[in-house]
Amino acid sequence: MEARHSGHDELRRWGIFIGVATAIFGLLWAGWTLASSRVLSFTSMTLSRSPKLSIGLLDAPTTLDIRTGSDEDIERVLLGNVYGTLTSRTQENAIAPGLAQSWTVSKDALTYTFTLRSGLVFSNGDTLNSDDVVWSLQRIITKKYVGADGLDSLKSVSAADSRTVTLTLSKPDPTLLRTLSGRAGVVYDSAADIDYSTAAVGSGPFSVSAFTPRSSITLVRNSRYWGTKAVAGQITLKYYSDDAHLASALKDDAIDMALPSSALESDRFSSLSGVKTVYGQTTSKVLLAFNTGIDSIFSDEQVRQATRYLIDTTAIVSKQKDAATALGGPISPLEPGYSDLTKVFPYDLAKARSMLAFFGYQYLNPVTVLSTTEYSSLADMLVSQLSKNGFYKVNSSIVDSTTMTRQLKNGTYTLAIITMDDTGDASQFASGDSVFRYENSDAQSAYKQAMSSTTDAAYQGHLRDFASIVSKDAASAWLYVRKDIVVVRNGTTGYPTNMTDQMLPLAKLSD
Repeated sequence: MEARHSGHDELRRWGIFIGVATAIFGLLWAGWTLASSRVLSFTSMTLSRSPKLSIGLLDAPTTLDIRTGSDEDIERVLLGNVYGTLTSRTQENAIAPGLAQSWTVSKDALTYTFTLRSGLVFSNGDTLNSDDVVWSLQRIITKKYVGADGLDSLKSVSAADSRTVTLTLSKPDPTLLRTLSGRAGVVYDSAADIDYSTAAVGSGPFSVSAFTPRSSITLVRNSRYWGTKAVAGQITLKYYSDDAHLASALKDDAIDMALPSSALESDRFSSLSGVKTVYGQTTSKVLLAFNTGIDSIFSDEQVRQATRYLIDTTAIVSKQKDAATALGGPISPLEPGYSDLTKVFPYDLAKARSMLAFFGYQYLNPVTVLSTTEYSSLADMLVSQLSKNGFYKVNSSIVDSTTMTRQLKNGTYTLAIITMDDTGDASQFASGDSVFRYENSDAQSAYKQAMSSTTDAAYQGHLRDFASIVSKDAASAWLYVRKDIVVVRNGTTGYPTNMTDQMLPLAKLSD
């Protein structure tokens, strides 16, 4: 009896064990299923936040080689997106950290010491350290890559450790940090063996997954990027022949964002449904250039100054679709050394006529305003303003860009409507060898002082002095700063709005 009782207990204990085991297994299965569903849910959420977008542009690049290709459009796309630079630029055109998180400058401004960010890698997984920086700078100079001329003052470069790079200069260069935010500051992978014309290995938020010359570039998110990862998983840059085709692509939903040639084309896009046009700032300046060479009537300061008094800049800005704000000197608001010089030559017909009365009729006439088709309407406005109020025989001559470039270079023009687009291009008024043939010893001295400054404050102060001298001497008639224009489909966010003709940061772009 006792044995039978023990056997019954044994069976009962096994039953309890099996029941408990079954319950535990059930709980484990439920937990695993819940965890799996959470993983799947999280994965789905991540994928849903990896949009694919397309951008329409003009001027298709023929190569990806940013080292040797002079095409500015490839620079606009690759810098900051695919290739990292030692320093960078903000949307306000200010210098900011890039691959270097910080730097110090010696008191004599001859030694710059950069500290790189930690954990930097290239898109192929190779480590990025100070040796790559030294190698890249040396390579840029010895191979004379595009942008190397900005490093003329660089005497030597060395690496103290894996994150510290020292640049020694032969003379102060207050533009060095800005230079290092461009092609001259690109850090290349010294171990990479690629065809740079069709591929790229960089350290930016994107890498290039496909390139069709004159057609498209496809960027994909770089998962190894040191900073905040790009929002879009893929961005395709599609190139079109003109603004008309660009507008058609936007209308047909082939692209999510378009970059027209200029704000002059705004009407073409404003009629499209489901999109919006956004305007920003640029460093692009529109001016009436004076040929101040000795054979030109604009070699005379009084003629130049009277001409500036004749021009109603306010009226021009109100009618020009690409005009953002009036400009009175060679430096725009987004550039170092800017000051408002628009009141130096206010619209004053009486004063202009009085100044021009000193000259004989034959001396002042005829005058021709040279222009490309893009600014033919502006040329008409200037012809009207000048001919009614002092000059009696003013004509316009509309030419193609090649002819315009040739005549400017040869000095076979009197007045010409031109654009100047780059930060620092005011330097052209500090040299008699430029298309303006302008020479002024005071202006040259002020510019020289600016370029030898050891602090940014001194640099900008001397630039302001330089710009003031040049403006008061009426080296040209500056008209306005151009608008930046971006057209985006409704719902698109994170797009840049300033200087998109020069730089196109896309890491925040999303739909």
